[in-house]
Amino acid sequence: MTVKESLQELVERMQENPEPIRPLHYVYQFDLDENEPFQVRFDSGTVEVLEGTPHPADCTLKLSASNFVKLLRNDLNTTMAFMLGSLKVDGRVGLALKLQEILKAY
Repeated sequence: MTVKESLQELVERMQENPEPIRPLHYVYQFDLDENEPFQVRFDSGTVEVLEGTPHPADCTLKLSASNFVKLLRNDLNTTMAFMLGSLKVDGRVGLALKLQEILKAY
């Protein structure tokens, strides 16, 4: 499954059950390998995926495309990935941990 397919599947699950994301007002930016960056914006129970960097990011995560798919499937421990250097975080580091909590809800 590609990055876009995995992400779209997750967004659909979030849209079907927005309660866990209702209190969120964050923009996550993902820089994957050589791909163009994209953002995931959470705002009051809505989630949207945006190409490029149209909004200031609260948290930017830099990782490989394969690790991103693992993250979406909840197969990547963000703390361990960060400590091992396979995940780099700019901005609010606590939001990277919050993202793992969000993904566990789906």
